[in-house]
Formats: sequence, structure tokens, C-alpha cells
Amino acid sequence: MEIIKQFVFSFMSTIGFAVLFNSPKKSIVHAGLVGAIGWMFYYISFITMDSYVASTFFGALTVGLLGEFLARKNKKPATLYITAGIIPLVPGAGAYYTMLYLIENNFSQAATKGAETLFIAAAISMGIIISSLFSRSIKRVRQKD
Repeated sequence: MEIIKQFVFSFMSTIGFAVLFNSPKKSIVHAGLVGAIGWMFYYISFITMDSYVASTFFGALTVGLLGEFLARKNKKPATLYITAGIIPLVPGAGAYYTMLYLIENNFSQAATKGAETLFIAAAISMGIIISSLFSRSIKRVRQKD
């Protein structure tokens, strides 16, 4: 039951941001699915590995690969799906708690939470970059044939 709730809420939040980003109407549901599936990969990997950074990487990699696939299939830019799709993975709470700890003069907690937040942001970047490179390499191989 929890996994269904996670899927529905991540789908709805991604759709909300797709609408906010003025995505075309035909791509909003696809963007929602990209975000929800990416979140499910994050959620399941976190349960199995217990690592925020690694789980975020796998979620972002999934979002990137699905976004690139749908971009080719629907002949639309990949950023249409990827930008909204990574929203559930963004470490907003980590940034909030980092600032809160700084305001409270709890510098050790701020450093710990800030480093974790930066690593999560880097994991998102790496997942998207690797999926983009993978997609481009496949495109080059197909063009050579």
C-alpha cells in the first residue's frame, strides 16, 4: 500500500511542476510517469541499500533514460520530461535543515547535512549526465549503421 501511495504522490507532484513549467498538454502525463517511475527506483533502492546518495543516483539515471527515450519517441526535447521528472528527487529538505542548523549555530550538523545535500545534488547531476551520454552514444551508433 505504501508503494502505491509513493507512486501516486510523486506522479501528482511531477504533473504539478510540469504544468508550472508550461509543458505542452500532451507531454504532461508522460512527464508525470517519468517522475513517478524515477521516484519508485529511488524508493526501492533506498529500501534495499539504505543510501540517499546512491538511491538518488539510480532515480536520476532512470529519469534521464526515460526522458531521453520519450524525447526520441515523441519528437520533443528531453528537458521537457527530465526537468519535471527530477523534482521529487531534489533535496529541498536537506537544504532547509542545513540553513536551519546554521541559524542555530549548530555547525557540525550544518556541515553534515550540507555535505549530504551536495552529494545528493551531484548524484542527480551525474545520473542525468550519464543518461544523456548513453543516449547520444546509441544515437551515434545508429547513425553509423
